[in-house]
Amino acid sequence: MGRIYCIMGKSASGKDTICNKIITEYPEIKSIILYTTRPKRNDEIHGKQYYFINMEKLLEFEKEGKVIEKRVYNTIYGEWVYATIDDGQIDLKDRDYILIGTIDSYKNLIEYFGRKNVIPIYIDLDPGIRLTRALEREKLQSNPGYAELCRRFLADEADFSPERLEQVGIDEVYENNELEKCFKKIKKVLQSTKYIDE
Repeated sequence: MGRIYCIMGKSASGKDTICNKIITEYPEIKSIILYTTRPKRNDEIHGKQYYFINMEKLLEFEKEGKVIEKRVYNTIYGEWVYATIDDGQIDLKDRDYILIGTIDSYKNLIEYFGRKNVIPIYIDLDPGIRLTRALEREKLQSNPGYAELCRRFLADEADFSPERLEQVGIDEVYENNELEKCFKKIKKVLQSTKYIDE
């Protein structure tokens, strides 16, 4: 039986970098592409980082009962929704999967697939480093959204509070102060839980 590795962490903690390293080193682990209603960034490609859809399409998925989990963010630009859709991407009889999520999406994945089939990987990083990274990334956008960056940074403090982590049973934290050391610890988790075709 396959597993879903749910990568979680505050904004600019290195989730994308670690997720990409996992996919590169373990090509048998397939990335689950999420759907979002937020605008596409300059460096993003539809169908690679996300499927970019509108609210009408999301409502269609909901009516069809295909929404596994979704998160709604009240940004300064309005509501942005991210969702995992049952669109045929996931077959746990066949392989392992990976996605980037939140505590709420982790809880919903557990409800949908079962606790033993969803492995949490919570990444943390010094807030000063995170803020600097987020600012540098935002500068590269054609229309930098600094106010939204600040909103997201503050919201993360509440969304990933120690109390919320404890509520869902996440007690292992992977500190990303040194990428290779952090990745080495995560590799041990992958090697001990990955899908084996018996």
